[in-house]
Amino acid sequence: MIRVTTSAIEQMRRSAADGDMASMPLRIAVKTEQDGSFHYAMGFDDQRLPGDEYYNFDGIDLVVSTTSKPLADGMTIDYVELEPGSWQFIFLNPNDPDYVPPEG
Repeated sequence: MIRVTTSAIEQMRRSAADGDMASMPLRIAVKTEQDGSFHYAMGFDDQRLPGDEYYNFDGIDLVVSTTSKPLADGMTIDYVELEPGSWQFIFLNPNDPDYVPPEG
């Protein structure tokens, strides 16, 4: 199961509205690079592929492919201010070899 924080849901909703894509699901992709690290991507996508799994978080539809699902299982997507004025989506994924649990 994937979890999405309230902050991330709000930003996803803003991005969908700004891009006139409110009716499209947001595809989340996770792949393993050659060095074993994980690469994350997300974008609005209206394609329906065999095996896609759909989730709904407070009106935001997310889709994950069969290849990404095992890598994304247990992941939390958040939207945080990393530095003053610099907000980004982050992926807290215990499956990722570089994952470090948040402190406190």
